[in-house]
Amino acid sequence: MTTSNLTTERTTNGVGGGPGATSGSPGRPAGLTERLAAKSTRRPGRTLGVWVLAVLVSVMLASAMHGLTSDAHVVGSTESSRAEALYARIGGGSAAPIPTDAIVISSDRTTAADASFDVAASGLASRVRGMPGITAVQTDLTRGSPLVSSTGHAAIIELRAATDADIVPVERAVKAVNGVGGLSVAITGQHAVNNDVSTLASSDLRNGEIDFGLPIALVVLLLVFGAVVAGLLPLLMAILSIAVGMGLASLVSQEFQLSTFIVNMMTAMGLALGIDYSLFIVSRFREERRRGYAKDEAIRRTGATAGRAVLFSGSTFTVALLALFVVPTNVMRSLAAGAIIVGVVSVAAALTLLPAMLALLGDRVDALRLPFVSTDRGAVVDGQAGRWRRIVGRVVRRPVISLAVAGGAMVIMAVPVLGLHVGQSGVSTLPNSVASKAGYVALERAFPHQSPSPVEIIAQGPPKAIQRDVGRLESILAEDPMFGPGSVRSSSNGDVRALTVPIQGDPVSSRDVAGVRHLRATVIPTTFAGSGASVLVGGQTADTADYFHAVAAPTPWVLLFVLGISFILLLLAFRSLVVAAISIVLNLLGVGAAYGLLTLVFIHGIGTRLFGFVHVTAIDAWVPLFLFSVLFALSMDYQVFLMSRIKERYDLTGSTHEAVVGGVASTARIITGAALIIIVVFAGFARGELAMFQQMGFGVAVALFLDATLVRLVILPSVLTLLGDRSWHLPAWLEWLPHLEIEPPAGWRTAGPETGEPSTLAA
Repeated sequence: MTTSNLTTERTTNGVGGGPGATSGSPGRPAGLTERLAAKSTRRPGRTLGVWVLAVLVSVMLASAMHGLTSDAHVVGSTESSRAEALYARIGGGSAAPIPTDAIVISSDRTTAADASFDVAASGLASRVRGMPGITAVQTDLTRGSPLVSSTGHAAIIELRAATDADIVPVERAVKAVNGVGGLSVAITGQHAVNNDVSTLASSDLRNGEIDFGLPIALVVLLLVFGAVVAGLLPLLMAILSIAVGMGLASLVSQEFQLSTFIVNMMTAMGLALGIDYSLFIVSRFREERRRGYAKDEAIRRTGATAGRAVLFSGSTFTVALLALFVVPTNVMRSLAAGAIIVGVVSVAAALTLLPAMLALLGDRVDALRLPFVSTDRGAVVDGQAGRWRRIVGRVVRRPVISLAVAGGAMVIMAVPVLGLHVGQSGVSTLPNSVASKAGYVALERAFPHQSPSPVEIIAQGPPKAIQRDVGRLESILAEDPMFGPGSVRSSSNGDVRALTVPIQGDPVSSRDVAGVRHLRATVIPTTFAGSGASVLVGGQTADTADYFHAVAAPTPWVLLFVLGISFILLLLAFRSLVVAAISIVLNLLGVGAAYGLLTLVFIHGIGTRLFGFVHVTAIDAWVPLFLFSVLFALSMDYQVFLMSRIKERYDLTGSTHEAVVGGVASTARIITGAALIIIVVFAGFARGELAMFQQMGFGVAVALFLDATLVRLVILPSVLTLLGDRSWHLPAWLEWLPHLEIEPPAGWRTAGPETGEPSTLAA
């Protein structure tokens, strides 16, 4: 972002001339965004060519993106990862590896002791054992084996796969033999679930973002602009931003393992930000043209105003999301990286490619006008947006009542947040149609105390002491209904012993994670007290517990960073402690209401059937923190756009009342349109089948709806009206603070060549 002041000089070489030529404040250098707009306009063909080349290269790079996983894990060393490394020491590394997945074979007619059952199970196990990436396969059909059900009508083939991709041929083999000879064969486990989640993520992206969000966003743009070309232009910018962003993400994937969800995030954020930023730029350009400025001069003025606001908006968005890199999980960092990459590219496209496109199109941007839809919707003259002005006028005439009603409603919506608790969406939340869910159901039915991902308790210490205490722990857990019968393995010299214990239910459920936490915090310290042993707990459930801790531990620092940087930027932009404080409080109120509604719908189940959502016992651990950062960043955008207009009018009129009414009225259409587009895009997430995306999509959509309606149209105008001139208070001891100008200085805003009215800000 730049704090340079801007100037509008009388232009030559075709820029200006006639009524469009204006003079600003001599001696003031043009700002960065104005210079970018001017340079992009000077040779629009070259600018367009550079972007076309960037898109082509990015498409080729994106095809090489690899290593994506839907597995949520902690980056770095954890207790569960150390446990797995220690487990490999048993038997000099010859111990059976910890299984990741399980194939469940069952029959109503035959048992594991029958020859036909044995032949089918052994044949499938042999076939799977020879597949690449499968490092271990265990099967035991003898009577009394823990891999055979109590009735004998079901058996388990345990296996360990290296990656999610390695489980795909196993799933094909399972599908091929399912139903043959009356046998029911299904698969579930860590990699099987991850593979199904990746498939659903791709399906949700196609059905939610591409088939649903994109067409409705186009409809909104057409209604806002009233012309096909103007409506398609922001959509084109968004698609190009996504394409280039994917190419950059593929480069990152060469060095870091990214979550598969980065693709969904980049698509959603690319559509939301790319369209929004272009909406601001195109709207401002059309406004300047209607004021009579020549094409190139209008583009320069657009770059100096809306362009600067876009740069500030994109910068604050990026800074807010940088805080998420403090959280050492692949999901959080991947989502943050995807949003930041596509956000930066969207800003670059809005500041360079879009001015070049406007230079080539000129007034043809209004081509193909729609019947019954006025293209004047894109212009705002002196804030006289009658409908919005009447709405805001009613609010500020009764600010106390308006604030009490709207603020009270927001507080009521936030109350359910007291019941919010986090967890992870596991196989039990997946649709019944996916393979891993069918395998999970079959496993639960035939092996209620079994799990494809058991808990591994590894003890290292004096051989006699750990032999005694591991045996004692095995007896204790045998009486716990959460755990199944355990088995013990030992290293050759006896200094490392591993107790493998199946855990009942979904291994990533809050209940199972709580059981592992209790095991770590209470049962193990008590059982091994005085033994001198080092005891580690591993397995998928333990890994999930480590994941929850990795998300929760840095949360206070992330919140403080986002709140602090937001407050500082607002203070520098508006030089008012009151405005900065009000903005933070209102954003917190909006986030709180979103959290409350999230809890009410997903945890308490109010409206889950109506919306088609999954009723869960916990919100995915990464969702609240990610929502906080994203919602603060997006709300900051709208706050800056709105407060810039209000502050401008206050400087011109000296009346807070007039500034509030005029400022809100002149920005309401754009803020509402921009928010509606983001709401539609994230509603596409909410329409998906993955519970975590339903939660994120619903949270963003409902928060932005409340922000664009109750907060911007009612609560903020009411508060500013009640405070009056105190809204702009800055203590004398803070006068030294620099002024981070979002818009050009007052002297730059010369009269429009045709209207003779002050030039107003587009956003």
